[in-house]
Amino acid sequence: MELLAPAGNAESLTAALRCGADAVYIGGKSFSARQNASNFDIDEIKKAAETCHRYGAKLHIAVNTVLTDGQLNEFTEEIKKYAAACPDAFIVQDPGAAYIIKNTAPDIPLHASTQMTVHSAGGALYAKSLGFSRVVVSREATKSMISEISSAGLETEIFIHGALCMSVSGQCYMSAMIGSRSANRGLCAQSCRLPFSPVGNPDEHCLSLKDLALTGHIGEIKNLGVTSLKIEGRMKRPEYVAAAVSAYRNALDGLEPDTDALKAVFSRNGFTDGYFTGCRKNMFGMRDKDDVMSSASVLPDLRQLYRKERKVSEICFDVSVTRDMPVILTAKDSEGFSCTVTGNPPEDAVNKAVTEDDIVKQLSKLGDTIYSPGPCRISIGEGLSFPASCINRMRREAVEKLYSLRENSVSCSINSSFTIDRNRTEKHSAAPAVRIRAEKAEQLMNIDTSAAEYIILPVGTLVKNADRLTSLKEKIIAEPPRFIFDEVQLKKDLKFILSMGFEHLMCTNVAYLSTGKELGFRLHGDFGLNTANSVSAGIVSEAAEDVTLSFELKASQAEKISCSSRKGIIAYGKLPLMLTVNCPVKNSVGCGRCRHTIKDRTGRSFRVMCSEGSTEIFNSDAVYLADKPETYKNMDFITLYFTDENEKTIKKIITDYTEGSSSAPSGITRGLYFRGIK
Repeated sequence: MELLAPAGNAESLTAALRCGADAVYIGGKSFSARQNASNFDIDEIKKAAETCHRYGAKLHIAVNTVLTDGQLNEFTEEIKKYAAACPDAFIVQDPGAAYIIKNTAPDIPLHASTQMTVHSAGGALYAKSLGFSRVVVSREATKSMISEISSAGLETEIFIHGALCMSVSGQCYMSAMIGSRSANRGLCAQSCRLPFSPVGNPDEHCLSLKDLALTGHIGEIKNLGVTSLKIEGRMKRPEYVAAAVSAYRNALDGLEPDTDALKAVFSRNGFTDGYFTGCRKNMFGMRDKDDVMSSASVLPDLRQLYRKERKVSEICFDVSVTRDMPVILTAKDSEGFSCTVTGNPPEDAVNKAVTEDDIVKQLSKLGDTIYSPGPCRISIGEGLSFPASCINRMRREAVEKLYSLRENSVSCSINSSFTIDRNRTEKHSAAPAVRIRAEKAEQLMNIDTSAAEYIILPVGTLVKNADRLTSLKEKIIAEPPRFIFDEVQLKKDLKFILSMGFEHLMCTNVAYLSTGKELGFRLHGDFGLNTANSVSAGIVSEAAEDVTLSFELKASQAEKISCSSRKGIIAYGKLPLMLTVNCPVKNSVGCGRCRHTIKDRTGRSFRVMCSEGSTEIFNSDAVYLADKPETYKNMDFITLYFTDENEKTIKKIITDYTEGSSSAPSGITRGLYFRGIK
């Protein structure tokens, strides 16, 4: 299995390679999900690729942010520059970005970022259909889920060490909504590390998880079909990278990993393996003073781990010393790279002739290089002398030539003429259609839904209420869970509701664009696909009849997105800020004392709702736009996203949007539709 290390700067890259990484992932100055890391400029990326290839390692470049239409041309030109460095893969979240890379640098493999929220075989198959050769599996996947994904016919990469976000990657909008800093655009403010509590305790951090560590599970992972083991940490210091890579290198090689150094250099009151094992107890933790103190104490020793070059290859020399002929030295390394250098002809020996041992001794002085000495073949004429300094010069020259061959061993083609050509499409509807999304069927039993184009209900609700909802089957869109724990059982539920006449499926995850099509549903793209540009909208439109755009877009950006299918936005509702597999309330006070809310340090309450094994945390205030219809007049549809609203509120909101509203109620938000994100 490949050991994949993070590097936020050149020193971390050196630490990773010298401590045993098989591959390193970095980010450029733009379009990386860790924009606050030092990252690499174009020249540094080229140097990083050369350095990795010298070691026989691979370089992966993360371009895993969601793109807007205004960034498409800039991204295309940036990819052309990155591709010129000949990296070994691009890590991508946005389908539109993947499309651009495929058409710009078709030789470079695509890896589906964990931000793409792939944690099922169906999700992997959809990624494969887009041209991805590898998926980075969601951190929340259990070992059985990883095994199923590994059988989907493409490479799998899993996180084995590092920070755990409370939210499922790609499905966190808290930082964007609270501080206009989007996790999907690389500027997460780590809101989850701030104080939150279900009982108003100002010192509690119920959204902060311990770091992941799977040092004790390498044997199990080997049996799951995993391709690559990924260490998180592009924001971490080089000593952290050295400690983590060394520990997992040892674990992979059957040696004892230094878990004490791992814990000392960075942890949050220890580590967890809860997601991998499925035992999600004792997963929460915060970094405290003791953690910080222990880190400072181990840094000097950890720097020693990458002070010297690591030997990664053996070099064999063939030397010919013949009277009146230039000395010829041929060098060949373990990977088959070879070169020849020549020196001056030898001289007649005056006192002592050069011996085979003399030459081998000089050739073995490989010092601070990646090479260790291998067998030498020396041919020397009688009575000849050749200075040690000349042998040393030829050795150094040979090593540099081999370095150059290794550094330039990867090539790729670049379509420098490729540009994005977006055809504007006209609005498909005269006025935006209204869709109603509810959590429970009971919320709508006394509601007039005749004005609604569609009614969106969870699959679990439909399974329980299928008989009494069949009269509305042509209007109902089934909403499956956004996190898929058991894809086999879920398919059974989907087949059941399909047999009852419910033909519409909301694609809350990329997996449903694959499995929904396979089962024969009419598909609709949901907000969780993070569609934020015309290219991605066009890709979703190839499978779905319409797409709900990301609510991280400004209204003016959403208006300009063009695609062949219909487009819409969530125009009302408490937006889901986090999708989690760990319930913060259950962990803190238990389900028996659950009041379905957590509070932040300012006293704001956030609704917490659990269903289908996962938990969603909703914004404290609902988005309201009914008094500003110009915000969505160019949409084909709008969705009124009801969660815990009562019948009276639902009736009022529907009336506001169907008949108009002159003013907004108190306690609402405009979301990001006007202020946007940084």
